[in-house]
Amino acid sequence: MIDKILEERGNNYGEFKAHAEITQNLKKELNDKLSPSQRESLEMIFHKIGRILNGNPNYVDSWVDIVGYAQLIVNELEEGK
Repeated sequence: MIDKILEERGNNYGEFKAHAEITQNLKKELNDKLSPSQRESLEMIFHKIGRILNGNPNYVDSWVDIVGYAQLIVNELEEGK
């Protein structure tokens, strides 16, 4: 069961080790000016960017997820005004 899932994910996202390297390099750029939710949102966006760069850049769900994580922060910032 899990082998099939990993194979399907690998087809869209590429090799996990390469994805991890891309994502961890992006995360090194985060700083202390960010709130926990901003940091988490960016970490998830970096995760999605890593999947796009390492895997199938035409997989729509990855792009939609980036929009969603960014929108969560926009909503939070607008609520705080």
